[in-house]
Amino acid sequence: MASLSFNPSRIKHPITNFTSPTKTLFPNFPKTLINPRNSRRNPQFPPCFSVSESLSSTPLQPETAKSVIDEEEEIGDPTSELSYLDPETDPESITEWEVDFCSRPILDIRGKKVWELVVCDDSLSLQYTKYFPNNVINSVTLKDAIVTICDELGVPLPEKIRFFRSQMQTIITRACNELGVKPIPSKRCLSLVLWLEERYETVYTKHPGFQKGSKPLVSLDNPFPMELPENLYGEKWAFVQLPFSAVRKEVTSLETRFAFGASLDLDLLGIEVGEETLIPGLAVASSRAKPLAAWMNGIEVCSIEAETARASIVLSVGISTRYIYATYKKSSVTTEEAEAWEAAKKGCGGLHFLAIQDELDSDDCVGFWLLLDLPPPPV
Repeated sequence: MASLSFNPSRIKHPITNFTSPTKTLFPNFPKTLINPRNSRRNPQFPPCFSVSESLSSTPLQPETAKSVIDEEEEIGDPTSELSYLDPETDPESITEWEVDFCSRPILDIRGKKVWELVVCDDSLSLQYTKYFPNNVINSVTLKDAIVTICDELGVPLPEKIRFFRSQMQTIITRACNELGVKPIPSKRCLSLVLWLEERYETVYTKHPGFQKGSKPLVSLDNPFPMELPENLYGEKWAFVQLPFSAVRKEVTSLETRFAFGASLDLDLLGIEVGEETLIPGLAVASSRAKPLAAWMNGIEVCSIEAETARASIVLSVGISTRYIYATYKKSSVTTEEAEAWEAAKKGCGGLHFLAIQDELDSDDCVGFWLLLDLPPPPV
């Protein structure tokens, strides 16, 4: 069984050359596309390094001058706020942020849920947190906070901000638009999601206002899958497996060989998988593979799921969009194959991939997306 945990090291190596892998197919599964009409992780983050001055007064702590506090004291203070930039990182290189602006299972002295802004980049070179009372939650507060982060840490405004809660889309989009930042609704906020899981265990549960059993005011969506847009259709598909070593080589080839796709920082995520461990994936072939990969590249592909009850493959994109990507004839054999694929995905801690090719037996991919199926954060 694979395990995932955060590795605080930052990866700065350039992407290198492509090496063709050998695919292993689940042999009995149908390969013709039919047009359709949860493991725990133990993330570890660097400790807090500084406390930022509050943007507005909150009942949690008195407003004080900005100061740097002793590391040991800060780790033990769940009410502290974090404002950190890795000194070895070029601020100009941080062009994309991951943002969550949501309530926490913490009550203030008025008995109201406290809200928190959590910001990072995918490498955790930038980390920022700030608490807010519930009566100042709007796009103006968020816009001002984004500007404050840039001023405090000496970083430029990001080009893009990713967020994963559909209920906050209006506030986040409005704040981003006013600052000329592109908002991207996406569940590919993996560093942020795992950080929230870690903060729940090490910060929120130790806060004096923590409310055990409290559910988030803003829940995550998991809507019923809908019909796939025509431009995303493939012609053939197959469940496949690649050795982890080959997946690494596919990922490192994205910038030098593939025009389309997305990778994950495997070292940062601390994915502990043997080099020969088979990683499950979905291979899709199309005579129009390049246009298909181009369309897929613009919809924030998040995960793939085999739904045996409906004999279908479900593609999750963006925040809450789910498509019936393919269907198959239900039988004991196909159900067993789909269950085996899902079991393989679970055994790899949710790691899987999507490959788009001209032919299923091709060694080359036109597009390659490395995916991680994460459970929702506990907040």
